[in-house]
Amino acid sequence: MITGKNYIGNLLSAKGNKTFTTFNPELNSKNTAVFTEATSAEIDEAVKLASEAFKKFNKITGSKKAAFLNTIADEILALDDLLIQIYCSETGLPEGRAKGERGRTIGQLRNFANLVAEGSWVEATIDTEDLTRASQPKPDIRKYNFPLGPVVVFGASNFPLAYSTAGGDTASALAAGCPVIVKSHPMHAGTGELVASAIKKAAEKTKMPNGVFSNLNSSGIEVGQKLVLNAGVKAVGFTGSIKGGRALYDLAANREEPIPVFAEMGSINPVILLPNALINRAKNIANIYAGSITLGTGQFCTNPGLILGIKSEGLTTFINTLSKEIVKINPSVMLHSNIKKGYVKNKEKVVSQEGVTVSANYSEYVQTNYAQQAVVTVDGKYFLENATLHLEVFGPFSMIVECENKKQLEKIITNLEGQLTGTIIADNNELENHANIVNALQNRVGRIIFNGVPTGVEVCESMVHGGPYPASTDSRFTAVGIGSIKRWVRPFSYQDWPNNLLPNELKNENPLGILRTINGEKSRAKIN
Repeated sequence: MITGKNYIGNLLSAKGNKTFTTFNPELNSKNTAVFTEATSAEIDEAVKLASEAFKKFNKITGSKKAAFLNTIADEILALDDLLIQIYCSETGLPEGRAKGERGRTIGQLRNFANLVAEGSWVEATIDTEDLTRASQPKPDIRKYNFPLGPVVVFGASNFPLAYSTAGGDTASALAAGCPVIVKSHPMHAGTGELVASAIKKAAEKTKMPNGVFSNLNSSGIEVGQKLVLNAGVKAVGFTGSIKGGRALYDLAANREEPIPVFAEMGSINPVILLPNALINRAKNIANIYAGSITLGTGQFCTNPGLILGIKSEGLTTFINTLSKEIVKINPSVMLHSNIKKGYVKNKEKVVSQEGVTVSANYSEYVQTNYAQQAVVTVDGKYFLENATLHLEVFGPFSMIVECENKKQLEKIITNLEGQLTGTIIADNNELENHANIVNALQNRVGRIIFNGVPTGVEVCESMVHGGPYPASTDSRFTAVGIGSIKRWVRPFSYQDWPNNLLPNELKNENPLGILRTINGEKSRAKIN
């Protein structure tokens, strides 16, 4: 049942007078549930509870945290069709997408549960004492990863489950031992509340401290700003626009105690078409990319928004085929009327730039909030001279840049902003002759793909979902996969500390049986 209230620890609260509703983009009408935005007092209470909860939660064993995470997954599944129905009514996305994203969310929670149950993720490192060392006695020093404290997670507009209330940021922060306060996204507040109810039930069933999780409603930016500026908050996770992520980053940096903001802020994901690949399979590549550009109405942070190739007959064939095939695909609804307006505005802004030619544009009638896909082309010279052409057009849109030669192609890649992904389409052995292109791309992206499409982010230990700014605010970390837990911890050392007072991860007897580094050697052994 949706109440429209804020979840502050184990209590539901609606003290404010500012209310809002969500929107069904498919029906182009408001949904019926009314949500109450969190007040300043409710924000402070959520942070206060989280700070108190942290004192206990950071000491909870990995096995108990694992039980909590697995129970969250169970409770989300128990929401069954209600969750899917509300998800679809707030996004316009199909049932299959909703169920797929729910499965991904469940998988992430269980992956982190397995990680913390095993325990070696803390990277325990021990250098034992040596009192006989000639220069001076060597102290006993032991290090492990310690959680930062309460984390604020901003729900993402385009992933109401996998990147939102119980998504990757929340799952990884809870796994690290950090209480979480979610700033629910106003576009899918109902989906957020249902998931919040599942987390609340899981916390109560597994006897987690009150305040380990809260979910706050907001219709604008004020709640998020107040959370980031609250002294009790120690880190922020965000998935969204460059404008929004940078604003939060600046707020956090200007606090009396600056805190990290791990923001994933989108990308145009350059795709490099090398000459031999275009000679041999331009039509096939174009068919594949027509599907990738329009997948999910182009509303993925890994959408291939920029395609680069050297002028040739093969590139012309690719452009003509892509232009023909992309307009054969039936348009689909966007997540919200405001997102549709933003798509149209940014598309028109790019199309109006000097040198840009519209190669394909779906021109038939579409329903309200449906997107008309488009492909444009531009000469490499104009692209280098005009930064506006680097704009992310969030939707089913891609720009093809026709480069004069290999040198210009390399220059364009080198001058790109940071990106989440880069893709190279090449034939066998063709990479060897384009080493400079590969090196230039590696310096601009977090993940490089060979002969594939960037859409689709596998949740696994090797995945990097991040990249140089502005793809993310810290390219050393990933927002996807179990490695994302490292965003919410800091290294902490004990020197000459009594063994019986050390955390179990660092005790001589290694009661958890985890893998540790002892005097430079990996081992699960006890220390005698």
